Amino acid sequence: MLIAMAGLPGTGKSTIAGHIGARLGAAVVSVDPIEAAILTAGIDSDQPTGLAAYLVAETLAESVLSAGHSVVVDAVNAVEPAREQWVGLAKRQGVELRFVEVMCSDRDLHLNRLAARDAKLPHLAEPHRYAVEQSLEDYSAWHGQSGAAPRLTLDTSHSVESNVAAALAFLAG
Repeated sequence: MLIAMAGLPGTGKSTIAGHIGARLGAAVVSVDPIEAAILTAGIDSDQPTGLAAYLVAETLAESVLSAGHSVVVDAVNAVEPAREQWVGLAKRQGVELRFVEVMCSDRDLHLNRLAARDAKLPHLAEPHRYAVEQSLEDYSAWHGQSGAAPRLTLDTSHSVESNVAAALAFLAG
């Protein structure tokens, strides 16, 4: 199975993805560390490093799926072309695709999470309030093939445990 996470920075995607991966024994491929490595290698930040990171994530996910294992892709997936990338991968590999969209309905909690995030990834700037507000404006509606794919939306203003339980039930169904 290919599980593609989606949602704005700071909503809790990586936390949920990690729990799902651990519970299902699935590999977790995260775009942020890939992009940080690209930048660490000396590629200028004015280059399309985000696109490169998505393509590397796709290659890694395809390798995991080819080996017969499930994979969780941890990425913002804010726009339709990014989501369609996972639709295409699932079709090529003949595996089931499920999207798990993560949001935080409590705006203050979301902003506090952003402010408290550790700078774990060198060279990858942490998103700030303005960037997230702008990202929200750019977050595309779900339509096309990815809009037709099974999708669960989790609200991380609720507990991690309840969200992971809901995700696991969705993925099992």
